[in-house]
Amino acid sequence: MRTYRYFLLLFWVGQPYPTLSTPLSKRTSGFPAKKRALELSGNSKNELNRSKRSWMWNQFFLLEEYTGSDYQYVGKLHSDQDRGDGSLKYILSGDGAGDLFIINENTGDIQATKRLDREEKPVYILRAQAINRRTGRPVEPESEFIIKIHDINDNEPIFTKEVYTATVPEMSDVGTFVVQVTATDADDPTYGNSAKVVYSILQGQPYFSVESETGIIKTALLNMDRENREQYQVVIQAKDMGGQMGGLSGTTTVNITLTDVNDNPPRFPQSTYQFKTPESSPPGTPIGRIKASDADVGENAEIEYSITDGEGLDMFDVITDQETQEGIITVKKLLDFEKKKVYTLKVEASNPHVEPRFLYLGPFKDSATVRIVVEDVDEPPVFSKLAYILQIREDAQINTTIGSVTAQDPDAARNPVKYSVDRHTDMDRIFNIDSGNGSIFTSKLLDRETLLWHNITVIATEINNPKQSSRVPLYIKVLDVNDNAPEFAEFYETFVCEKAKADQLIQTLRAVDKDDPYSGHQFSFSLAPEAASGSNFTIQDNKVTVVLFAALRRQRKKEPLIISKEDIRDNIVSYNDEGGGEEDTQAFDIGTLRNPEAIEDNKLRRDIVPEALFLPRRTPTARDNTDVRDFINQRLKENDTDPTAPPYDSLATYAYEGTGSVADSLSSLESVTTDGDQDYDYLSDWGPRFKKLADMYGGVDSDKDS
Repeated sequence: MRTYRYFLLLFWVGQPYPTLSTPLSKRTSGFPAKKRALELSGNSKNELNRSKRSWMWNQFFLLEEYTGSDYQYVGKLHSDQDRGDGSLKYILSGDGAGDLFIINENTGDIQATKRLDREEKPVYILRAQAINRRTGRPVEPESEFIIKIHDINDNEPIFTKEVYTATVPEMSDVGTFVVQVTATDADDPTYGNSAKVVYSILQGQPYFSVESETGIIKTALLNMDRENREQYQVVIQAKDMGGQMGGLSGTTTVNITLTDVNDNPPRFPQSTYQFKTPESSPPGTPIGRIKASDADVGENAEIEYSITDGEGLDMFDVITDQETQEGIITVKKLLDFEKKKVYTLKVEASNPHVEPRFLYLGPFKDSATVRIVVEDVDEPPVFSKLAYILQIREDAQINTTIGSVTAQDPDAARNPVKYSVDRHTDMDRIFNIDSGNGSIFTSKLLDRETLLWHNITVIATEINNPKQSSRVPLYIKVLDVNDNAPEFAEFYETFVCEKAKADQLIQTLRAVDKDDPYSGHQFSFSLAPEAASGSNFTIQDNKVTVVLFAALRRQRKKEPLIISKEDIRDNIVSYNDEGGGEEDTQAFDIGTLRNPEAIEDNKLRRDIVPEALFLPRRTPTARDNTDVRDFINQRLKENDTDPTAPPYDSLATYAYEGTGSVADSLSSLESVTTDGDQDYDYLSDWGPRFKKLADMYGGVDSDKDS
């Protein structure tokens, strides 16, 4: 007779619906064809047939977050080998066995010792076994079963951010996307509505709205103006259970900022501005600042200024200060109070960056009137020309008028002006000027061959205000006259053979002239009368150069280099012997100075070839009764005009008197050391002998009174 053994597992679960169980495993000997139903929670012993095959026998459910005071009863493990005599022992293993889940080894009752949290662990897998307590051998094979924790709504929705930050352009259309918020629920999304979240707006209406299912926030009001309100704080709620009553909820804050668009034109706070500036302001001088206000910010508030109309379009300019967005009015050209005292400008302010969709609001620019008053300042005299060019013949006499300059005070007062020559530009006092009418005249003789151009400066000064003065350059050209005799270009020393043939060319001569005629030089050459008669040489004149020919076949013998004892080699070698003034009569022989020809100072040395390119000047003999002062003046003038003279005041020693003189030194070397003009009138107090010397150095007042 075949016997069958059964291993029963009975569960009592704390749910409002029955917990089903089936045998954990089949015996190796097989199961009877009749299905057995497990006992339900409670005391019912009725047998029930299983009506749904989809119910799994090895999966059971428990509610999470059990709040009872006793252990939560899970179910009962029972084997058909159990006779109730305590011979069997039930063992439980797997997830949480012995800790979270315990079993009564005698009765097979299983209990949960702690509150279960589905979000912590939703499924537990355990194994059950029954063994013979005496032998320790299993009476049933080990079987596995699952305990699944049923979810309850114990978690509220949580947003991914506590605070959201978003921006949206002002004046946006209704329904413009702002930002999307997201909340998550830890409950089981597959069981019931515990994790079904619905969004709603708690704060921020009527400006914004939120889509209930997506959490997308949009604008809800037309023409939101940043200039009226820039910041908005919106509170969004997320509620589970599909938003039904009893569901849990969470909130988040969304800070929304309206960004600027160019919907405001610039506006001047006043229609008229007035500034003052002195007429002496140079170009580029700032006069004043104007500013148009713009309610926008950033590049939308950038302003460009321009002068569009008015009397001073070419006299003034306006630039934009990029930091302050102010318009700076500046001087463009020199102003003149006497010509125009007031200017009126029309200045325009405009936005360089325009929003096309707001052009219907009107032009994004504004204009204002700027009135500029020119203030008078005391200006220096103004010459009629920037520079003057005059001409005068070199043979002009002293006090010859060359021309005139004219300057006027540009101010309305028209203060009188006086003229003077800047002596730093005319240290030799060659020219003077009439202080009243500006006439230029000579005070010394001119020599074109010494200096062709004289560049001097004339000063015009206000009589009532000497600080106001101006200068003008004056260029004086000395015109040439034929006042210089031609000279041979060099010293010629010609050698000719004694057997030279007649008409044989022996030397070509060339002449120069310091004058400079417009048509060029034309020279005529001939033998001197004293050499023409009986001469052995002839000259062929070709108007430019001259050719010297041997006229006779027989030539005289060469004379020795030194033919006379009159060839004096040593002349007065130095004039720096300073005597003792009028009291000293041993300094030098005045007779020698008065008659230079007596010592043949100007005779050329005949035994050497001279190195000078210019023949020495013939110095006229001074009369015996010539005064020493006149003699010195004559020699000084000759050396000043001598191009071969040394480039220094070599004759100044003539005018220096020794320690015995009360006049000390009268050297012209010291005359240039002072900045201003010296007064030599005190020399006249020494007697008539020094009056001429005072006139020579002091001259006539350079600024001649009219």
